[in-house]
Amino acid sequence: MKVLVPVKRVVDYNVKVRVKSDGSGVDTANVKMSMNPFDEIALEEAVRLKEAGEVTEVVAVSVGSAQCQETLRTGMAIGADRGILVETSVETEPLAVAKIMKALADKEQPHLIILGKQAIDDDANQTGQMLAALLGWPQATFASKVVLEEGKVTVTREVDGGLETVSLTLPAIVTTDLRLNEPRYVTLPNIMKAKKKPLATVKPEDLGVDVSPRLKTLKVVEPAKRSAGVKVPDVATLVQKLRFEAKVI
Repeated sequence: MKVLVPVKRVVDYNVKVRVKSDGSGVDTANVKMSMNPFDEIALEEAVRLKEAGEVTEVVAVSVGSAQCQETLRTGMAIGADRGILVETSVETEPLAVAKIMKALADKEQPHLIILGKQAIDDDANQTGQMLAALLGWPQATFASKVVLEEGKVTVTREVDGGLETVSLTLPAIVTTDLRLNEPRYVTLPNIMKAKKKPLATVKPEDLGVDVSPRLKTLKVVEPAKRSAGVKVPDVATLVQKLRFEAKVI
């Protein structure tokens, strides 16, 4: 059984994001980049399934610049068997990534594609659902537990009302939530081994996919700074401030 796992190179979650002075986007110059945390969870789950003997091959895929090779090497250090870089200088949107993944799925013929539910840079939460629609495969989003069985996968989903368990016929799409697992720490020996694993590079046009942007960013601004709180001496003063200053009662 083969599993495809898309991984995205994003600004590290520990970094304080800065907006460019012209408001055209986020400043990524000299900023630490790393694998999207949700994708790391997806890859960890695929590797665990392989270690349990349920999966025979895990393939990490990244779409972006040549620097994404670093992200793929990290993925292979976690446990992916090989990597595929779809190299492009265009900032790809969810639909373009979904089309690329469809083309790769048609070529690689995986039984399962596991994705992070969203990337922490655009928070779109769209690629998995779009890919399922393009492939015509069943999907389970926000997975907190994944169990592979003969010809199907059972997924426990996190929903507003609690948990929901669904059973999908393979091939299928699964998107991961935070509580699915805790990714392992990448060790130096595995980093060295990852350097010897195969990494193929293709272009979107090789896959017959047009990645031209369909959306236009008008302006990016930082959220308004939160004002400091105040202390009040008694309940009467609190009610007065809520009524006349905040105007919420």
